[in-house]
Amino acid sequence: MGRPRNFETETVVDRALDAFWTHGYANTSPARLAEATGIGKGSLYNTFGSKRELFERVLNRYDRMGAEVAGEFMARPGTARECIGAFIRFLVDSDVAQPVRRGCLAVNTATEFSAQDPEITKAVRTMQENTMTALSDRIDRGRRDGDVAQDVDPRAAAEFLMNTIVGLRVMAKTSDAQTLHRIIDTALTTL
Repeated sequence: MGRPRNFETETVVDRALDAFWTHGYANTSPARLAEATGIGKGSLYNTFGSKRELFERVLNRYDRMGAEVAGEFMARPGTARECIGAFIRFLVDSDVAQPVRRGCLAVNTATEFSAQDPEITKAVRTMQENTMTALSDRIDRGRRDGDVAQDVDPRAAAEFLMNTIVGLRVMAKTSDAQTLHRIIDTALTTL
């Protein structure tokens, strides 16, 4: 009979998320995961099965966090442009404020795996789709409320804004907030 766990699984996933986000999948060794999570490699593998399975849990956690944040911003009072602008600025400002500018875990994962792994590609697409759905729904609400023009296609606008977000998250690794905010302001003129 094994020893009982003396750690919270979700805390370990959050700490692993931080390690993968900072170093990428390939550069996050089992030793680095053990150090980041504070538990031994054996306990990690007994609990999560493999580094890959832990990474999948991390991506699911990141997706849930992203959906919560997007949902919170889209539900705020104000126009579609105000809500979406606040959401995108929050993402960019969070990236720029980090001591190590990591950008977006989903974007980093898409770049690192380069569609070589169908399961990871599906996970990244799911994250993107969740964000686009939140944006599209808010734009559609803005059309109903009269603060977005009726000729704006909510899905097309959401796809454009998602593309802008991805670019901003990459640029946030090297650019200043003022530049990124100008890009956001320009993108929002499409609404």
